[in-house]
Amino acid sequence: MEEEERLSIYRASRTIKRRENSLYNALRSIYEDSIFVGEIAQLWPELPLLANLRCGLWYSPKFHSTCYFKSTDGHANNWSFNTSRLNLHVALFAGQRGGCIIVDSTRKGKRFPDSMSKTIPIWTCVLNRAVFNYLHRVRGDGVLLEGESNISNKHIEHTGQVFAHWDCSLHLPLWVPQTEKAAIEDCLDGWTKQLEESGADISSLVTSLKKPLRPLWISQKTVIWLNEIPESSSWDFTPIILVSASSSSGNFQHRTSSEFSWNYISGAGDDEESWARGLTPNLFWNHAYDIINLDPDLCNQKVADIVEKDRVYRAQRGQNAPQLSVKPLKLSESARQFSIAERNLNFEIQGTENNMKSSNDNGTIFWLGSTNVAVGATQSAAVVSDLDCILNCDGESTLMYPDNPEGCLHLPIVTSKFDRFSLLRNLPSALNFARMNLRRRKKLLVCCSTGEDISICVALAILTSLFTDEGIFDDGKSFGGTCITRLDMRKRLVFICKFAVNARPSRGNLRQVFNFLNGRNTLSS
Repeated sequence: MEEEERLSIYRASRTIKRRENSLYNALRSIYEDSIFVGEIAQLWPELPLLANLRCGLWYSPKFHSTCYFKSTDGHANNWSFNTSRLNLHVALFAGQRGGCIIVDSTRKGKRFPDSMSKTIPIWTCVLNRAVFNYLHRVRGDGVLLEGESNISNKHIEHTGQVFAHWDCSLHLPLWVPQTEKAAIEDCLDGWTKQLEESGADISSLVTSLKKPLRPLWISQKTVIWLNEIPESSSWDFTPIILVSASSSSGNFQHRTSSEFSWNYISGAGDDEESWARGLTPNLFWNHAYDIINLDPDLCNQKVADIVEKDRVYRAQRGQNAPQLSVKPLKLSESARQFSIAERNLNFEIQGTENNMKSSNDNGTIFWLGSTNVAVGATQSAAVVSDLDCILNCDGESTLMYPDNPEGCLHLPIVTSKFDRFSLLRNLPSALNFARMNLRRRKKLLVCCSTGEDISICVALAILTSLFTDEGIFDDGKSFGGTCITRLDMRKRLVFICKFAVNARPSRGNLRQVFNFLNGRNTLSS
């Protein structure tokens, strides 16, 4: 009897938790937090708004760009400065615009995620030190920076004075213990040397940054006097304003509106695979008002309709459009009355006309310098005309050019989470296809479903195998007589990330590229 009561209590608690974590609660929480993000963005309208992937992307309908700072790089005793996630475009963006605003969130009841508390502060400090070291070297050698040849000696002297007081110290929020700060400071010189050895374009940072980078932290608990908002140009540093979108007052808060009651979820945008049911941030904001103003019990049906219509739209255009299967929620008998709409979900979609708009209209590709190699998402191949051949590494889509079938190669590569050797098996064919076309001076697009992982790794193998360190195609001559180290591969990856700012190669796929480059017998001549 007691056992049955314990099970009954357990089932009831699980039912309540599932109810609190409903799709409507998550989306409504994101919508409410986005209002706060919009208010902060309006305080400094001249500063670009950036989303820290992937959670931050949910909290505004429009971002100027994205970045990728991982919380794991800021975890206690696991601090790291990762050259595969340099985010140099953020520093360049901030230098050109006088600063930037980065949005992220966290579920853990903290005011800020570790990506904001430590990862980004470490990043700003390392970049500041690299800029200072670079200036110290070139000034000592009497070398003029780009653009200084026509500038007066007085201006150059003033610039030298500014950099003489360049702030290279580590700025962390007050809640980080001093012992942890001291331990991080012990690592800074090594990280700075690592950045300098990676081949990153420090000179472009020097040209762009007029003031050192420095993080500032804003959350929903931050007190801001609206009549005392400083101009971003008035600070003696380049501000990187870190906005934590969610409230930190517990995980769940019961809230009410004029029509519905709902439970607020802090950091609702995190771990979207577990709750979003195929919905993407772009899709959500295209239909946000319809979803938010809907009866919460009908939210799942509405989202299913939106996701399926978008899938059909993309499928009709040969884009990656996998069929989604959503596991229905298991509810106790006492909770079934709240989920009538969910139990009667109708996945038959009506009116999927050919002229409907897709959620993902980003047709951007990134050309890697003057190499004639570009990377991007599979869907970009359908809208970019300045291409001669396509290396399609999408595991799903078989997008081809009907006018030039020989100019396309489809290699269904899947991520290392599903097959640890999928990329490794397909790299020989990818390299041979790239070599054949680059010999003819053709422009090559390497694409995958996201344009962020597999295509980046394939391009990394191509640039390392067929190009010199200066990015000149030599048909693999320089590659044949060298032993590729992790530092060599890191330098090429930094080169790619300079152009493909959304690059997020996974560790498992990078490991396969490294193993391939050190097993040259798999590459036919």
